[in-house]
This record gives sequence, structure tokens and C-alpha cells, in this order.
Amino acid sequence: MKTLLNAADIAARVPHCGAMCLLHALHESSDTHVLCSTTSHHAPDNPLRSASGLLACNAIEYAAQAMALHGAITAAADAPPQGGRLASVRGVKLHVLRLDTIEGRLFVHAERLAGDAGQAMYQFTLRDERQNILAQGRATVLLNSLQASPGGPSATQQEHAK
Repeated sequence: MKTLLNAADIAARVPHCGAMCLLHALHESSDTHVLCSTTSHHAPDNPLRSASGLLACNAIEYAAQAMALHGAITAAADAPPQGGRLASVRGVKLHVLRLDTIEGRLFVHAERLAGDAGQAMYQFTLRDERQNILAQGRATVLLNSLQASPGGPSATQQEHAK
């Protein structure tokens, strides 16, 4: 499988750093989707790992990073980096209990279903090397929400903090 971007290239494009940058390779990319792979689920220093291992619910973070990468690589070359926050996840199905027990690579596919300048909706699927589905669902990302005003959080963010 061809690699379009490696781990360092991905880390330069997403807001995650160090061990929290979970994706290792980008294999496919279009205006509507990305396909990435990783072996970070095996890393003993994976920051999402708990005493119980790397639980399958962390598939959502893997998918969110694929969505962030998709946003970064489909943005206009002269566009400023765009922040985002995961607003909701729906229809999530976890087909395994843990990700760290999965042999080989994980494949993360994210497909943009709809969106505009303020939000994007994606569907995502995590698979193992045999193409077994490990997790799937839909997510909505609010864009630009990381860009706080110079004076601090927005009025909306302050209201939600109360």
C-alpha cells in the first residue's frame, strides 16, 4: 500500500504532538475522504491507554485525528490553519473491547458527508489488516472553535463554562 504522508508529515499538519499524534501514514486522500494507518495502538506509552489497556472507545480519537488531517490537506494552500472541536458522535458501534489486542496495523477511514465553513460531518470506520470492522460511527466537527478571541474565550464559551 502506497504511503502519501508519513508520521512526521502528519504531525506537521494536525494539532496533536508527540505520542498523542496517533496516525503513522496516509494512504489515500481525496476531497471527501482519507485512509490512514497506525500501529500506535501497540505502544506502551500510548497516552490513551488505561490500566485496562487501550479501550475501543478510543477509536473515536483515531477517527478525529483522521478528520483533522483531512481538513488540513484539503484546505486552500493560503488558508490559515483551522481549529476544530468534536461536537458530537452518533451511531458509534464498537465491535471489539480493546484496540491494543488487535494484531498488525489499524486502518482509519474518514469520509466527509457534508459541511460548510463552520462545521463538517464525517462517517468513520476503523478496521484491522483483515478488513474486519473494529469501530464505526459518525461525527460532527465544529470548525474554527479553537481560534479564541485575543481577549480570551468567546462569550459563548464563557456562558458554557458557567
